[in-house]
Amino acid sequence: MTGSAAPSSFRLAYVPGVTPAKWVRIWNERFPDVPLTLHAATAAEAPALLRDGGADAGFVRLPVDREFFSAIPLYTEATVVVVPKDHVISAVDEVTLEDLADEVVFHPLDDVLGWERPPGRPGFERPATTADAVELVAANVGLLVVPQSLARLHHRKDLTYRTLADAPQSNVALSWPQEATTDLVEDFIGVVRGRTVNSTRGRTTSQAPAAKEQPRRKRPETGGGAARGRSGASGGRRGTAGGGKGSKGGTPRGGKPRRRS
Repeated sequence: MTGSAAPSSFRLAYVPGVTPAKWVRIWNERFPDVPLTLHAATAAEAPALLRDGGADAGFVRLPVDREFFSAIPLYTEATVVVVPKDHVISAVDEVTLEDLADEVVFHPLDDVLGWERPPGRPGFERPATTADAVELVAANVGLLVVPQSLARLHHRKDLTYRTLADAPQSNVALSWPQEATTDLVEDFIGVVRGRTVNSTRGRTTSQAPAAKEQPRRKRPETGGGAARGRSGASGGRRGTAGGGKGSKGGTPRGGKPRRRS
């Protein structure tokens, strides 16, 4: 359904690793009268936040319940392995799952890659969060496999990461409840998809007002009476000159009439 009364703001949820700054900037430029408020949520919390009406739309990690949510996939992230800087893996640019067979690889409870068991040997415990797992990697007791954005989010000077070529990947999407596809949600979809303000696929009610129609200028008369008047005056002059020259009874330039013989 489409909302009739516009809310005071547009509420946007986002999960760790997603940076919504670009889309927020475009929204603020295009809809300055509708503030956008951000709501950070974990990957597990985001669907519940949207389902309960705590946000209008959100950047989430797939999969989501497609019977309840609409979703527009945006991009797929590379998967990396986080290691200490002095680890042997740091000497190469890319590794495979087989390269991790003898390594301890932590599997945090908030894992977003969706596998039942990561490669390598399991850790002595499952860390509660990715941040906790990063601390364990820094303590040099194991490794961690995550989407690249999470490796960047939890960056430390004593850690680095390398691409894991054959691992599962995480897909990021814009999602919202199907039954709550409001006008503002449609507007934000337009922002994310790169539609211009005047795009025919976007709405125009909350977009920048159209330019006022300029008053029409009077067009000069190119035909009709004016042209005919000029033509008639010119023709009259030609007729007079012709009559004075060709008529026998005409008056010569001297001014005196000729006598008939």
